[in-house]
Amino acid sequence: MSAEMKVEKTVDYKGLFCPMPIVKIAKDIKEIEVGQVVEMLADDPGSKADMQAWAKQTGHELLEMKEEGGVFKFYVRRKK
Repeated sequence: MSAEMKVEKTVDYKGLFCPMPIVKIAKDIKEIEVGQVVEMLADDPGSKADMQAWAKQTGHELLEMKEEGGVFKFYVRRKK
């Protein structure tokens, strides 16, 4: 994660499988302000494709996606 990116909220969805991480992030992203960043943690390999499609569909900005020890970390900026 780049130094200038400030995470406002971290949500942990490890142990959940498709479509639950997307269902939950769609709700939880509304708890931060437009322009702020949420960090989402998940361990479902399907979440990589799901998050890319969800961000494109909703207009939110997927800033970064990485994997560390079987955990996927997604950084999403709320756009609307």
